[in-house]
Amino acid sequence: MSTAAIQKNLPWKTVWITGASTGIGREIALLLARAGLTVAASARRADMLTGLHPNIHAYPLDVTDGAAVAQTVAKIEHELAPIDLAIMAAGVYQPISADQIDPAVFSSLMGVNYQGVVNALASLLPVMRVRGRGHVAWIASVAGYRGLPKAAAYGPTKAALINLAECLKPELQRQGITVSVVNPGFVATPMTKDNDFPMPFLMQPNEAASRTIAGLAKGKFEVAFPTRFVAILKFARCLPYGLYFWIISKAILK
Repeated sequence: MSTAAIQKNLPWKTVWITGASTGIGREIALLLARAGLTVAASARRADMLTGLHPNIHAYPLDVTDGAAVAQTVAKIEHELAPIDLAIMAAGVYQPISADQIDPAVFSSLMGVNYQGVVNALASLLPVMRVRGRGHVAWIASVAGYRGLPKAAAYGPTKAALINLAECLKPELQRQGITVSVVNPGFVATPMTKDNDFPMPFLMQPNEAASRTIAGLAKGKFEVAFPTRFVAILKFARCLPYGLYFWIISKAILK
């Protein structure tokens, strides 16, 4: 989708994006900034946020720090404008085998991937509720659909994010707040570059960002891509455990 096409279909003016220094978050920030939106970009590394685009304003942040998240939201709303759309894209990934269970890794991934979103919602929802409008979205993953080998630390965080969106949508919709969950497949980002297994339907970050923006602009609850990979994994959710584990053993654990 071109910048011109994106610009014609956007219902927001001010967007806050976490995890904006790399990957999908960075590409979303750039596409929205080029379309003329005011973008507040957050990530832990401040040096990765500077000089991206004149419409991108850097707000360095560790999303696991709840107090800092609250301060950042207040600062953005004071210095820029009310946040129309928040996209929580901060995330970390580490493959884990069954013989490498390290509680510190599990805690770290849950802290960033899941609790980071909760921290943002705790500060965003009260102000959006007062205004009677707003849009909150977060990046989960198709890895949250069903358990996959080597994703024991990562997959549960994404499953939790999908469930969180399902829990909040009905109530927040009544309050004028739109909820969306984004479930990408494999995307060529720093998170996936060290994977030692085939990544089917691998997408580039700019394509993933474009599809994300298009889906959010339509107000979709779930934005999932690529289509064929999503269809395969959603079908896998319907399979009985015996058949599912047999397929996984044959296809992945060769």
